[in-house]
Amino acid sequence: MSLRSFQSAADTFLSDRRQFVLGSGSLALLPWLGQCVQGATTANRSFAKDPFTLGVASGDPQPDGFVLWTRLAPEPNGGGGMPNEAVEVTWELSEDETFRKIAHSGKTLATPQLGHSVHVEVQGLPADRWYFYRFQCGDAISPVGRARTTPAYNVMADQLRFAFASCQHYEHGLFTAYEHMAQEDLDLVLHLGDYIYEYRGNSKAIRQHIGEEIESLNDYRNRHALYRTDPHLQAAHARCPWLVVWDDHEFDNNCAGDISEQHEVNPEDFLLRRANAYQAYYEMMPLRSRSMPRGPHMQLYRRIPYGRLANFEMLDTRQYRTDQPNDDKKSPLNDAARDHKNTLLGDKQEHWLMRDLIASQSNWNVLGQQVMMAPADRTEGEAQAYSMDQWPGYTHSRDRLLGFMRDRKVPNPVVLTGDIHNNWVNDLKVNFEDEKDPTMGTEFVCTSISSGGNGQQAADRAKVLTSENPYVKFFNAERGYVSCTVTPDQWRSDYQVVEFVDKPGAPKITRASYVVESGEPGAKPA
Repeated sequence: MSLRSFQSAADTFLSDRRQFVLGSGSLALLPWLGQCVQGATTANRSFAKDPFTLGVASGDPQPDGFVLWTRLAPEPNGGGGMPNEAVEVTWELSEDETFRKIAHSGKTLATPQLGHSVHVEVQGLPADRWYFYRFQCGDAISPVGRARTTPAYNVMADQLRFAFASCQHYEHGLFTAYEHMAQEDLDLVLHLGDYIYEYRGNSKAIRQHIGEEIESLNDYRNRHALYRTDPHLQAAHARCPWLVVWDDHEFDNNCAGDISEQHEVNPEDFLLRRANAYQAYYEMMPLRSRSMPRGPHMQLYRRIPYGRLANFEMLDTRQYRTDQPNDDKKSPLNDAARDHKNTLLGDKQEHWLMRDLIASQSNWNVLGQQVMMAPADRTEGEAQAYSMDQWPGYTHSRDRLLGFMRDRKVPNPVVLTGDIHNNWVNDLKVNFEDEKDPTMGTEFVCTSISSGGNGQQAADRAKVLTSENPYVKFFNAERGYVSCTVTPDQWRSDYQVVEFVDKPGAPKITRASYVVESGEPGAKPA
């Protein structure tokens, strides 16, 4: 097809946005749009403003490569500020920070169809190596980032150090936790969702969102860009590769598949908005082309092994779930919560996960996901109140998955969770209502980076939660992240907190540390 014919087809396609979302055949066109070039291509450009205002990132590492990311945005909060044409970008990979030992380099195009984002999938590198990378566009050179290849699939690595985080509301506080994370010697970072928040700006907030609640593609692009201008977030991205998944606020609060929490929302309009959110998310994350969205659909669940030491299953508990039971209100574990039809993962993702867990040869099998798996009764006494947005609202689905891992003897299951703005350590059981049911795995839950504002240790609340839920081993309501050190023999999780986020300078405090010994499910204080 000629460029002119393609452009005509694309214009016709985009003229009817509702057909774009609802027509199953047309959903395959979006990746094609991102890979084709509209109009002229500019190779030598002079920039009046720095186009690399959003920094650099790497992600989804493999034994022979990884994804390198940047986005050209001289006006990050004003749509990017790039012309409506493709721009040539050069990338370099070096064995040293001075870029005297170039290991690989190439050229790619930043196209307006994908917001002038760049996703370079580097291949053919030796396993288990660190590299430095940078981009150049015209007369502008990006900051330098670090990336690494993972150990070969059949190698049992001696150690893995990584951190996981979630929930970074720009208006609620500073990203001081990332300042500390960037100073750690980490191999990976996992982000488990709520990378942005979609709400309108609050003039009384510590930092302010720009504009109303976001809905258009340009809205989502600008909101992501606002967050990515934060220097501490940029530094953490540049430090090492990230594995990312979303939760709800990357699109809309407490969404369930294509169902809005607001009953009056038109389903077609909701899917149109989701298509905008998904495209902006892909543009701003170091993801491979296989995750490129097709309209309102985007496959984000995937497997990233770290040799035979750890197997990361990154899950999507938003896009395929059924609606929250009990009108999404905290409820007892009643018939609606136990309905066999309820699902967080959907059949296809659940079957993929089970198949992958059976095939795993890794010592630690890790689920990176969004909402808390262990049920937590929030009330003291006989009354019960469980979150229906989390796995307790999908009890049968959870019990089926945990039972599968127990019965198939999946080695050392560890669940990593975000969403809840608190720190937790939970034993996992197939039957949580039977205190004698053996522990079969461990869940580590990270608090928020900033969502909820200044936190607190919440000792009184912790006492109630651990009393009502004997499988809950630790609770804390401060801000921060969790850093993990994994060896063939032991998993250690250090709960890193900052006591305030309303002003800069909060020191990092290791509030608690828990370990799991290989072959002995359940966490114990270090």
